[in-house]
Amino acid sequence: MPVDTAEEIEEILEYETIAVVGCSSTPGKAAHDVPEYLLERGYDVLPVNPYADEIFDREVYDSLDDVEEAIDVVCIFRPSEEVSGIVDAALEREDVEVIWTQQGIRDDEAASRAEDDGRRVVQDRCMKVEHRRLAA
Repeated sequence: MPVDTAEEIEEILEYETIAVVGCSSTPGKAAHDVPEYLLERGYDVLPVNPYADEIFDREVYDSLDDVEEAIDVVCIFRPSEEVSGIVDAALEREDVEVIWTQQGIRDDEAASRAEDDGRRVVQDRCMKVEHRRLAA
């Protein structure tokens, strides 16, 4: 079952490195403003977007495969129909502890695969909202 208790979400919010798949360079979009908020709160945000070179004065990776740093959490800002492939890429990495799909995004089958592989999954929740609610 995906994570849904405040205690589990608080634990997840203690991780430091978040790869944001679908991170946007456009202020005003949730896929820009949420990772910016996390960056401002001390998280190491790794933008993943094949159509951008730099976001938040940081290098942008084309895919999870291109990220050399260890990743704790993969935060997904892509349509639900793209989640499965992103989860597969995350599962190829041994360092990813958590897969988090933002509000309005979910794929129950991909979530089950991730959980079966020992990863924690948060679906259909905004990291910024949860951080403000539990950690701020």
